[in-house]
Amino acid sequence: MTNKALSIFNQLRPVTIGFDNVFDHFERMMDGDQIFSSGGVNYPPYNIVKTGENTHDIEVALAGFSKKDIDIEYKNNMLTIKSTKESISNKADGVVHRGISQRYFSKSFTIADDVEVKGAELKDGLLTVSLERIIPESKKAKKIDIK
Repeated sequence: MTNKALSIFNQLRPVTIGFDNVFDHFERMMDGDQIFSSGGVNYPPYNIVKTGENTHDIEVALAGFSKKDIDIEYKNNMLTIKSTKESISNKADGVVHRGISQRYFSKSFTIADDVEVKGAELKDGLLTVSLERIIPESKKAKKIDIK
């Protein structure tokens, strides 16, 4: 990890409460240089789209994949989308040029505690995973009456 990143994390820890797991996640990312490495980070391409005040969609471009080729798992605040082993084929089948990749992949997203995975849909080569932030009553803004 870079000294600059370590310095930022160390400065923020004393003034925050309950965010240790976020800082730990960033430190692991920086230690493994996951942010800067090119080994699979860009495949498959994806978008994160804000669809409402408390809703987001993760869109993953999966041309050539079907529902049986994809596995989605949500565990311990980690959403993982990956290809299944039995589905990937390297047969030529008369293909002169293969520009649509069907290689193995595993893409993970860290999901906050207050976000629910609502569902997933694969349509026209685009996998859309819908997420919604659920705000508990105790965290919603409320008016305090003065007595």
